[in-house]
Amino acid sequence: MGVKIGLLVLFIMGASWTCDAREVMTTSLSSGETMISDVSVVVLQINHQEPEGEVKGSEVGRNENVCSMCIEFAGQAIEYFENNKTQTEIIRSLHKSCSRLTLFEQQCVTLVDYYGPLLFLEIESVQPGDFCRKVNLCGQKVIISPPVSEDKCEICHHAIDEVLLKLKDPDTQLDILQALLKACDTVENFVKKCKILVLEYGPLILNNAEQFLESTDICTAIHACTSTVGVVQALPIESETLISAM
Repeated sequence: MGVKIGLLVLFIMGASWTCDAREVMTTSLSSGETMISDVSVVVLQINHQEPEGEVKGSEVGRNENVCSMCIEFAGQAIEYFENNKTQTEIIRSLHKSCSRLTLFEQQCVTLVDYYGPLLFLEIESVQPGDFCRKVNLCGQKVIISPPVSEDKCEICHHAIDEVLLKLKDPDTQLDILQALLKACDTVENFVKKCKILVLEYGPLILNNAEQFLESTDICTAIHACTSTVGVVQALPIESETLISAM
């Protein structure tokens, strides 16, 4: 069980590495009915001086105002979510807000429908500043464009490929272990035991992760892809069963 949890952590971290400009509108759209109009118009107007016809991918340069707005709106969006508004209510509010964008209404609705479910996966734990840096609104320029041919299944497979690539990098493995050790500091009464588990089983998990991901259809297991086989089976880990130290 411990190994499976460790692999899930690796997958999530890998997925976050692959998050790029496709998610950049997520923060804007998740900011609630009163915020989406302002931030969307600002971002779209940066390089859309002639917004006629179909909206194409636009580049947003490093801009302190956009960064500040992203952090502020992301913080408000998280607070908005914590006020127990349901996902359906949030999507409905965002659709209503999209109508204010006039020429960009359809593109806005498309982005809400596509990125909404992805947003809800991380909104409970994401920090505004970290999120805005991750989507490059507080960094180098990004490209904003609605998804054309990629679906959840393709994105998932791309994430798995990126994870496998990262796992072959010794520096990345060290970074992962350091991150896990740092996370142990938040486990009040079990910091020492947590770090012992990380040091003892972390390298083992990393060594088996590559083989596991190559032989197991993770994307089907998490329902990102339609199953074409009966049951997804995990590759046995070359280790004795983990014994909880708690």
